[in-house]
Amino acid sequence: MDPLMERVAAIGRVLVAQGWKLAVAESCTGGLVSHTVTNLSGSSAFFLGGVVAYANGVKERLLGVPKEMLAAHGAVSGEVALAMAQGVRRLLGAEVGLATTGIAGPTGGTPAKPVGTVYVAVSTPAGEAVRHFLWTSDRLGNKRLSTEAVLHLLAEQLGPSSEAL
Repeated sequence: MDPLMERVAAIGRVLVAQGWKLAVAESCTGGLVSHTVTNLSGSSAFFLGGVVAYANGVKERLLGVPKEMLAAHGAVSGEVALAMAQGVRRLLGAEVGLATTGIAGPTGGTPAKPVGTVYVAVSTPAGEAVRHFLWTSDRLGNKRLSTEAVLHLLAEQLGPSSEAL
């Protein structure tokens, strides 16, 4: 098993042991986080599902991200990433929510938010965290790096038994 899938398996063991379920809200990763989690046989024991909230209207309507927050900070921001993670928890009834939002490229960047700007977030009953990254890969590489980053952040939040790799 490759290191990323080892991490997913470790996360799954911790979630199952705690009786927690996982839900994912994805923008820039376009479903890759959900795809990665469901590549693990038995992931249905801890994974409820995900929402690909690419458009701002979907972030607002499904995930409850306030329109004012999107206007003030933009869709690619730590505030929106955390609101997405919180929103998918509510929407799907999960204890754990993950979110990704960013600019995968090769177009769409601005001087303030260049291509490769990504925010990932996790929301759990034990705490919340947001991380910012500036990737320098191509589109698929940026999506892959963002997927790895949000799963790493979740492993950190869950503690040493899921951080082994």
